[in-house]
Amino acid sequence: MTMLFLPTLAISLLLAVSLAQPAHAWTRSPATTFATLPAGAAHPEGITADAEGNIYVTTFSIDGTPTGNGQLFVFSHNGQLVRQVNVAGSSPLLLDLAFHPTTGALLVIDFGAHQVLAVDPVTGASTAFATIPGGTSAGPNVLTFDGAGNVYISDSFQGIIWRTGPSGGVPIAWVTSALLTTTGVPPFGANGLAFNNGRTALFVANTGNDTVVKIPVSGGVPGTPAVFVNSVNGADGLIIDEQDNVWVAANQADEIVVIDPTGRVIAKLGDFDGITPNGAPKGLLFPASLVRSGNFVYVTNLSLDLRQFGLPQPVDAQWAAQVTTHTISKINAQLPPIQGLPKP
Repeated sequence: MTMLFLPTLAISLLLAVSLAQPAHAWTRSPATTFATLPAGAAHPEGITADAEGNIYVTTFSIDGTPTGNGQLFVFSHNGQLVRQVNVAGSSPLLLDLAFHPTTGALLVIDFGAHQVLAVDPVTGASTAFATIPGGTSAGPNVLTFDGAGNVYISDSFQGIIWRTGPSGGVPIAWVTSALLTTTGVPPFGANGLAFNNGRTALFVANTGNDTVVKIPVSGGVPGTPAVFVNSVNGADGLIIDEQDNVWVAANQADEIVVIDPTGRVIAKLGDFDGITPNGAPKGLLFPASLVRSGNFVYVTNLSLDLRQFGLPQPVDAQWAAQVTTHTISKINAQLPPIQGLPKP
């Protein structure tokens, strides 16, 4: 009530001071278009990079492909398409891929056939590396490696982290936990995964639960999983940087969330800025996987309308349905400063 008795000049001064206060919001490094898939190719999902900075992308082609097999696209560091590879003997539903750190083999997850393939990145010839137990109940999604070259594979449907030796073979259930399953939307539990730099913990994104789960590791033996953080909206692909910060693709928030080793969010990067006249997403739309190469983090825009699977409507479904040109984005790997956070 006292404000009614203040002189007009005093009120104006108060308003000017309040408006001059700095806004407290995330400084979002923009997500810009790095590369565009050829006409007819859709839903880029998995992504990795080689030592020369070439970017490799697989597609989750729910509408099929001309050959009936999965597709691999290779882009140069400047975003030019180098080649399109038909992955022999695979389904069209390819997910994560990565080069084995010791053998150099390119391993590709074939979600549709519940297996991991070793793929020639030039010819597309493939051999079976591992078949995930569980038949149609299996949901292999992402793979990573430990220091000895063992391979770890997330199973989104069975709530399991599988492990094989460096040469593949029959996987063993390394960790099984209810924290790696979900009844949420999107209906994927264990998804992106990566070890910290000391190999003392494995971090796993649970997409449907919006969580990141931390599994302690000692001498290669897993401990009890626990929720590391909550509220990452559609936690999908996951990588870890040199400071052990966890970068998570939030596929329902259309952003990359960066979390420090204590579980504190320190950056939110990228955003969705609409659909261009040629049907391409501007920025991020259903970001699925990410990889660091040089000074940038590259992100696949899955742009998947989950209503096609009879699922309840997610917030980005109608936008994804408008996409006819599919893209990969890039974001500066240098984190923007934030007030109160010490400089690295």
